[in-house]
Amino acid sequence: DLELDLQRCQQLSVTVLTDHQDLSNTELKTITNSSAPQQYRIRAKLRTYKPQKLHQSIKLHCSKCNSLQEVPDRDDFDFILHGSAGTAPNPELHNTSWYESVTWTTQEQKQREIAIHFVKHDEMLQHPEETLIMVEGGTLKEIWKLMKRFKCVIPVRSTEDDLEILDLSAPFLLKGNVKYYGCKQCSTPKPMKNLSSIAAEQQPSWEPTEIAQVLGIELLQYVFVMKFTLVDETGSLNAYLFD
Repeated sequence: DLELDLQRCQQLSVTVLTDHQDLSNTELKTITNSSAPQQYRIRAKLRTYKPQKLHQSIKLHCSKCNSLQEVPDRDDFDFILHGSAGTAPNPELHNTSWYESVTWTTQEQKQREIAIHFVKHDEMLQHPEETLIMVEGGTLKEIWKLMKRFKCVIPVRSTEDDLEILDLSAPFLLKGNVKYYGCKQCSTPKPMKNLSSIAAEQQPSWEPTEIAQVLGIELLQYVFVMKFTLVDETGSLNAYLFD
């Protein structure tokens, strides 16, 4: 367990970084006064590390603009889904040449209309575990249930002309247990009809990178980021762990 290991390191008098065994130990003061890039071997004490909770170390990184952002939590996603559920699906966008649509109305007090669009291949519906579906009006609980049954789930909403993805604050794609996000700054979202080019492939794989590309989305990658403060008798040094 990394968290326990870090706590154990803090309790030890000295932390040794074992890389570069061919190099002699260098004082931190010398390193901070040197120009980068250089290779050093140090002997130092771990004073602090951030964040304190390891799950907070997971960030979303855009390789295009090099931005880092927090992973949205469940409440953010749920809020966006509830906002989109207030708009009824557009029936004129149902049952096209490349997807088949099913709608129903919930039985709860504040009724919602839900639409699921099943993407076809060779004009046929595939097995659920091979199928991408687009969902309008679903709640977080309903989305999770669909994720367990279908290969890929994309939350969408209706416009006058086509289906489109939700706010990029929400995941644009859910596959397995992974939520995929797009960069707000670098993405130029395209309508869902662009997915028909993947559906027309001989064996659609529904890979997130390919889906993001045809939808004009710059895919964010999950990365692991931490900051360590190391000290010796000559000074301190901040060390950053990325990915």
